[in-house]
Amino acid sequence: MKRFLKILGIVVLILILIAIALPFLIDANTFKPKLESELSGTLGRQVTVGNLSLSLWTGGVAADNIAIADDPSFSKSPFVQAKSLRVGVEMIPLIFSRTLNVTDITLDQPQIDLVKSENGEKWNFSSLGTSNASTAQQNNAPPEKMKAQPESKESAPKPAPTEPNQTQTQAPPSTPNLSVAKLNVNGGKVTVSQVGRDRKYIYDKVNIEVKDFSFTSSFPFNMTADLPGGGNMKLDGKVGPINSKDAALTPVDAKLQVQGMNLAQSGFIDPAMGLSGIADLNGTVNSNGQQAKVDGTAKATQLKVSAKGAPAGEPVNVKFVVVHNLEKQTGQIEQCDIAMGKAVSHLTGTYDLHGKVTTVNLKLNGQGMPVDDLEAMLPAVGVILPPKATLKGGDLNIDLASTGPVDKLVTTGTVRMENSSLAGFDLGSRLSAISALAGKQSGDVTQIKNFSSNVKVAPEGTAANNINLDVPAIGVLTGEGTVSPSNQLAAKMNASVGGMNIPFGVTGTTSDPKFTPDVKGIATGLLGNILKGQGSNQGQQQQQNPLSGLSGLFKKKK
Repeated sequence: MKRFLKILGIVVLILILIAIALPFLIDANTFKPKLESELSGTLGRQVTVGNLSLSLWTGGVAADNIAIADDPSFSKSPFVQAKSLRVGVEMIPLIFSRTLNVTDITLDQPQIDLVKSENGEKWNFSSLGTSNASTAQQNNAPPEKMKAQPESKESAPKPAPTEPNQTQTQAPPSTPNLSVAKLNVNGGKVTVSQVGRDRKYIYDKVNIEVKDFSFTSSFPFNMTADLPGGGNMKLDGKVGPINSKDAALTPVDAKLQVQGMNLAQSGFIDPAMGLSGIADLNGTVNSNGQQAKVDGTAKATQLKVSAKGAPAGEPVNVKFVVVHNLEKQTGQIEQCDIAMGKAVSHLTGTYDLHGKVTTVNLKLNGQGMPVDDLEAMLPAVGVILPPKATLKGGDLNIDLASTGPVDKLVTTGTVRMENSSLAGFDLGSRLSAISALAGKQSGDVTQIKNFSSNVKVAPEGTAANNINLDVPAIGVLTGEGTVSPSNQLAAKMNASVGGMNIPFGVTGTTSDPKFTPDVKGIATGLLGNILKGQGSNQGQQQQQNPLSGLSGLFKKKK
């Protein structure tokens, strides 16, 4: 037993000495030209690596300062830069035959620049691997399975003879025959930008794990990253085989989870839309290389739909299905159900990502939506009510269409509200004489039997036509008006009370409207009634002297 232990100790000592001596006996840099050549041939891009060092303890080769060139049509700067690259190798072939068999690759803290072309149809990574055959020829390295050896005539591989009628089973020349058991990216930083646009989006702490990587088959992966402006995302599924003509068109089937995403800064939504808020999202991404289908659910808080609006007081839940054409960079919103409480609206339509600004053609429809559930959403769409005023009860119906570039969007359609009330705002006191003519008492709650209007919302402001407002305490108010981007009002209205038409104007702001009489219009109307012999009869029915009632018209009250 003592002799056995002594022999065992000697063997262990010899192995330790070998482990210490091998890095000095084997110069890892002898593999550098071959490694650079094969990587360049595989990716179709010039790849350079710094000093190589061998670590027997970890079973790998480490490289300093790796760089992968960009597509020359995009940039002369590197596409990928990293301070270190660790390559796991099979040690027995390395020790006894000087053969470098790669088992895993780990890229530490790389900086990756993803750039989209100006028309949005190509990415700078689209050509990865597509021109490997010509690049490989330039580097005297045919794209083959990564098995690097020191340069020598004896070790140079010879092409196998091919019978004239032999069926070819190898991958086409444009597809690299590279496979790696494990491929990892740790602590990366990805910058996403588009040619012609100044804004860049930085995704930090990017970690990617890939198993059984291959250009010619699908392989599992998972990715995590911190999003621009806060929040994080996780993508988990399968990808591949790599598209040999355009890497951006590679099939993907994955689950997507997003937490705390800043909508305005995430890079997923065109900032020109003016949309902002914090969102959580759960969904799936399924792409066949031509179309990508994204479906799932999202919950948004502090949502703003208008740049001039304020955050919504309640969360908004969305259920969506979007189909995106990867080559044309266009898409269709097949389903987008937007819910706040029991109020649900439906958004459908198309979009086009070409150009500097996204163009859309959308329809929004909502019927029988409870006003109580929607009241918290009014600030988000830029609707500012008078101080302490709130809408209570009733239903809202909308049918709207939005077209054009999102920074100059034009929305047209109809809005109708029924059986609601405006609490904290007494419209009757603002039009006290009209209320008096109607013979009804006003209060601090304005009852609204019906409100309807045709609307047009554009960058220059909002226009409302065919306004019809039925307020029981006053009568039926009709007319048209505009709201400027700064919420300034300019409207011409008419009150139909007891058979009389009383014109008036509305100025001020949406939070502090001013009602002014159209004296000329009132006089003309009264004179017309008198000439028809109707003025005195109507006056007796409503009050002894209609002019005395009109004398108090439009009293200035806060």
